[in-house]
Formats: sequence, C-alpha cells, structure tokens
Amino acid sequence: MDKINKETLDLTKENIKILKELFPNIITDGKIDFDQLKTVLGEEIYESNERYQFTWNGKKDSIKLAQTTSTGTLKPSKDDSVNWDTTENLYIEGDNLEVLKQLQKTYFGKIKMIYIDPPYNTGGDFVYKDNFRDNIKNYKELTNQQLRSNPETSGRYHTDWLNMMYPRLMLARNLLTDDGVIFVSIDENEVENLKKMMDEIFGEMNYIGSYIWENRTTPNDPGTNFAMTHENIIIYGKVISKVRFLGVNKDTSNYKNPDKDINGPWIKDNPSAASGSEKDKFIIKNPFTKEEYSPPKGRYWAFSEKRVNEWSESGKLVFPKVTGKNFYIKKYLKDLKSSTNPESSLIKNILTMHGTKEFKGLFAEGSEIFKYPKPTLLLTKLINQTKTENSIILDFFSGSATTAHAVMKLNAEDGGNRKFIMVQLPEKTDESSEAYKAGYENICEIGKERIRRAGKQIKEELEKEGKDTSSLDIGFKVFKLDETNIKEWDAYEEVTEQTLFNQEQVLKDGRSKDDLLYEILLKYGVFDKKVKEITVNNKKMVSVGENSVILDLSDSISLDDVKAITQLKPMTVIFYEDGFEDDNVKINAEVILKDHSVEDVRSV
Repeated sequence: MDKINKETLDLTKENIKILKELFPNIITDGKIDFDQLKTVLGEEIYESNERYQFTWNGKKDSIKLAQTTSTGTLKPSKDDSVNWDTTENLYIEGDNLEVLKQLQKTYFGKIKMIYIDPPYNTGGDFVYKDNFRDNIKNYKELTNQQLRSNPETSGRYHTDWLNMMYPRLMLARNLLTDDGVIFVSIDENEVENLKKMMDEIFGEMNYIGSYIWENRTTPNDPGTNFAMTHENIIIYGKVISKVRFLGVNKDTSNYKNPDKDINGPWIKDNPSAASGSEKDKFIIKNPFTKEEYSPPKGRYWAFSEKRVNEWSESGKLVFPKVTGKNFYIKKYLKDLKSSTNPESSLIKNILTMHGTKEFKGLFAEGSEIFKYPKPTLLLTKLINQTKTENSIILDFFSGSATTAHAVMKLNAEDGGNRKFIMVQLPEKTDESSEAYKAGYENICEIGKERIRRAGKQIKEELEKEGKDTSSLDIGFKVFKLDETNIKEWDAYEEVTEQTLFNQEQVLKDGRSKDDLLYEILLKYGVFDKKVKEITVNNKKMVSVGENSVILDLSDSISLDDVKAITQLKPMTVIFYEDGFEDDNVKINAEVILKDHSVEDVRSV
C-alpha cells in the first residue's frame, strides 16, 4: 500500500515532465540530453556571452528556493473561522512563500485573478528574510520576534527585495488559469525592477499594461523636488491570447443580477439595430399578451428570427406580462467585448483616504489600527476587469484584507460566487501602536476581524433591503502554517533514542486527527473539495468530493470496514496506517478495494 507523498509539488519534476512531453527525442537513459535539446531548438538558442540580462546577487538561489519542496502543513483553526462547514473562502496565516508551495497541488492552474500589494521597499517596510535550508523553521523564529525593516543603509537594499519577490511570483504564476491575470500595486521605488522581474517570470509578451492610480490629492513628498500623488498597478496575464480583459474605462458597475440568472450580471439592451436587411424585419409576438412587435422605423431586429424562441426560453429575451410595454434583450457582462488592445488609463476619484474612511467605519474603536488600507472600490474595479463571477481570487500579501472585503461586496451586488484566498504573515504590531492597544497583536488578527465585520455589515444591509442572503458566503476557514503533523515526515527532527521510540506513533504530540485530515487533503491535492463526516459500518469516516475520496483515520480498521467502503464506489481510499487491526487486514484491504475498481489505495 503506497503512502501519500509527504512533500509539496516538485516543480522541477513537473517542468522536466513537460519538456519530455514536448520533445521526447531529447531523452537519453531517462534524462534530458541538453545538447540534443539545443539542436531541436536550433537558432532560438542564445549562445553569446554578451547579452541583455537582469541579474543580482542571490538570483539563482531565489529560483531554487521556489522549486524546493516543503513538508510543512496548514493546520485548521476552526474557532477562529466563520461558517466553517459551509464557506469556501480561506484565510491562511503564514510566510507566503511556504503557503504558495502548499497550495500548488490543489490550486495549480485554478486561480483566475491575483492581486498583491507587496512591501514597496521604502526603507521602513519589512522584507521577508528567507532561509534556503528550512523556511518553516525560519518562519516560526521570525513570528516570535519583531520583524526587521529593509533600510536603505543596507548594502543589499534592492537585492533583498528582489530575492524576496522573485520566488513568490514564480509560484504565483503556476496557480493562475491560462486566462488568469495578476495585478501588482507598487510605487516608484521598485516599479522598474518589478517590471523587469515580471517580464522574466510571466514573459514580456504577457504584459497587459499598467494603471496609474491617482491615490492622493495632497502630494506625498519623498524628499525630492518631485511630489508624488500616484501609485502604479502592473498587470500581466498567464497566456495573453486567452485573457479577456475588459479595461478600466468600461463601465461595468451598472451590470446586476437581480433574478440570479445563471449567465451572471446583465443590463437591459435595445433589441433593434441601425443596420440590417429585409429578413431582419419580421414580426415578434409576445407569448404572454399576444402583442405583436415590429422594429422601429428605419431599424432592424438585432438577431435572426430563429433566435426568438431560443432566447425567449433561455431568458435572454424578456417579454412584459402587460400590454403597452416593450420587450428587451439581456446584455450579459460575460459577453462584453474588450478592445483588441486593452486601454491603459489613469484611475481617478478613488483615494487612499477613502480606504482609511471605510476602515474606520468598521473599526470605530481605533482610528490608526491599520494605516493606508486600500479602498474596496479600487479592488472591485480591478476584479471587474476579468470574468471572475465564479472564480477564485488570491491575495498573498493580504494586509487588512481589503481584497476579501471587495469579493464579498461584489458577490452581494451581482450575485456572483467568487471565492477568496487570503495569505498574510502574522507580523507583530508594535506595542505602542493603536492596533496593539486595541487588542490586535498581529496583522492577521486585524485582517480576520475586518472580514468578520465587513461580512456582517454586507449581510445586514441586504436584509434591510429585503433581499435573500442564504447563498451569500461571508465566512472563511482559517489555517495556520506549521511543521508537519507526522513524525516520520519531519526531516529536521533531532534523532535520539526517545524519538526512535516515539516513531511507533505517527502523530506528533499535541496534534489531532483533524490536523492530520487537512494535511492529507493538502498533500493529496484535494484541499478545495467539500468535506463531510459520514457513517460507514457504524463508524465515523470522512468523504471528500461526494465520495470520490474516502478517509478512514480510525484506530481500529477491520475487513468489514473495508468491505463497507466498497459500496460507496470511491476512486481513492486513504487509511491511517497505525489503525489496521493487524497486518492481514492491511494486506487484504488493498486487494479487496482493487477488486472493486478502487484506483488508488494509500496510507499515512
């Protein structure tokens, strides 16, 4: 019986696998023949020693860091969560480099939009100090001390920032769908380096453009003779030919979904057109009132006669149920065409002060709990640039959780089913700060509380308007980055006589079966599937994804249990190895399940 892979997705192996699929003739004795690869690529190989390069001290190590696997885990924190059993939103506390590695198996190619507002490297903000050997241990040490800033007096000012950002952006790109988009906020300190770095990681050809966000009316004096009133938002697509980018100048705020149309938000549109032919002047009959319609004088119907019944049945053509009123077409946001070349533009009338005011409306007890939060209006504007109604939106520098707030707000407005994943380092608040005095010991506590308060506010406002809120997801599951729950997977545990004796138990002290469950889901790549407890042969088991995966993590697994599992027709069954009654049960369990067409049988 095979064991579950203890590590996160091995990106080096994945890349080699892709190369082998593209060029099978470059494989010699199971390995890549680089000379043969160069021959296959021909003139596309750059042989010269003199070439354009963007490099710095530590770049190679930062690339390796992104490709290094991790044996860490994400521990559930149910007491900290909201609507644990029903929500599909995630809030993850931890070093985002390690968290992004943890998310690879489940979310590879599934994230539609990423927005990040990383440290701008202004000299006072913190730049993560990664540890090549053991970043989980490094993270735990960092969270127990005051985090350091990246002062300009450092001899590695830009270098430290680039080494921090590069591996995180590499991992982020893997998570995007082919038509996915990433937005990165940045000021003038690192905008040039950010653009060069993203050209490398995402490809110059996938650069969509940038916005200039005019975020203040009072100039910010950076100590030069040029006062700053803006920030930049850099935009890249995963595969630009597949991206449908609407452009910020398109007014999409009036698209709503009051009738919960499965096609998403819509507006009323004129069914007639200024041009056409005589065949486009047919009579249309109202199915309710039997009233007949002809196109206005000098105009034509904007659709063919055969579309009338089809669109009427689907709800795209809407007829009034009383006489004297005109019918209309629903124009869906999802069908809104962008120009061939999306427009760069200046974002005006959304200021940093609007974010501060909005935040104070939620946290009246402290005016300076979080400085300069982004306004939700900015985020909703960006989210509306791509088709995200039923998509996942990731922010791995989530700060005050403006992105989560914006997602819930948009879902409430247009009936969308967007889901968010927020990731934030639990950076400690200064003991002299308003946040600390208000009881928030780290930034994560502020972000989680904001989501709680914003969700409650959104729901109450909808209920005041008499609207149904039963399908609105304002909850979130909290997970916290930690070392693995499983003793034998811990590569850094000191080996002593006692630790060898303790190997008889799989779980570490203080860890629960619930912790183990979510580590299995994470390592197996089904972290996003719905989980429910079921009863099989009078004992509790776990079903994942409507019985596609069954987990028996009990301490007493019998052959009767195994036989009962076969009735559920799962694709995968995972057992707690220490739970088998004896070796005979363990051996026969796999045989029985394979005989019943269970494709994958594993243990932990």
